[in-house]
Amino acid sequence: MLTQIRGLHHVTSMASGARANNAFFTRTLGLRRVKKTVNFDAPDVYHLYYADEIGTPGTVMTYFPFPDAARGRRGAGEVAVTAMAIPQGAATAWEDRLRDAGARNIARDTAFGATRLLFDGPDGERLALVETAQDDRAPWTGGGVEAEIAIRGFHSVEMLLRDAGPTVELLEFMGYRETAREGAVTRYEIEGGNPARAIDIRTDPAAPRAQQGAGSVHHIAFSVESRAVQAEAAEKLAQAGWPTTPQIDRDYFHAIYFRSPGGVLFEVATDEPGFDRDEERAHLGEALKLPRQHEHLRAELERSLEPLEG
Repeated sequence: MLTQIRGLHHVTSMASGARANNAFFTRTLGLRRVKKTVNFDAPDVYHLYYADEIGTPGTVMTYFPFPDAARGRRGAGEVAVTAMAIPQGAATAWEDRLRDAGARNIARDTAFGATRLLFDGPDGERLALVETAQDDRAPWTGGGVEAEIAIRGFHSVEMLLRDAGPTVELLEFMGYRETAREGAVTRYEIEGGNPARAIDIRTDPAAPRAQQGAGSVHHIAFSVESRAVQAEAAEKLAQAGWPTTPQIDRDYFHAIYFRSPGGVLFEVATDEPGFDRDEERAHLGEALKLPRQHEHLRAELERSLEPLEG
């Protein structure tokens, strides 16, 4: 069993437009854009990171906004809901804020004893705000959302699978344990680590297969402390039958990837070096930062990439 995983590091999704995506996450949700860079494999596409003040692991929502991308189809084999933590009693204020912003498909319910507010993002991605007690993470308030209700970081993700068994086996190997069941959803949590420690699995054998596109989660990343610890985890995963990619330098963290049995792409990402490695903390996310191999494209990219406000 792995002992290195500390909870979620980040969640990466796809979008159809950079400006609308940036406006929603920075203005409506009040997160900080901590990095404006490009997709390593498609440098003509942004990679935008939204988080707390410094991009603490467990708070980072990232997007690949492919211009005019077709919308994905919801279904099995994907992350169906990405949930973020808010203080207890904050759901009503958020419901009003989201309605004023024109968010669609807003619904309130209770999940595992906590009040939850569900809504769609700009590309139909299903998001949730979960009232959470004893979450002492400091929120970013520079986006116009007061500290009393501001988002603290991730709460959990919910995967929709036809057959949960093999994925549960993997999560248990990664250090997760079942902590609760509610209808077709089972919650798995990792002891210790960061506050973004819950993974929910909804099982539906009849669910249609998901098709990725705008609004789909591309992958979820789990947090480990360092490259050395990441290498230990990769070796143990390979020995257990889940081989990973080599360690890949993503500038702000190192990453390894592997496909989970249910179809969701998993990443294990390091907490180091962080998003302030090439920008002062006071100016995170302001300048276009390019991977070294794409720096020669700067002039072309600055002309072609969709301008962002803020």
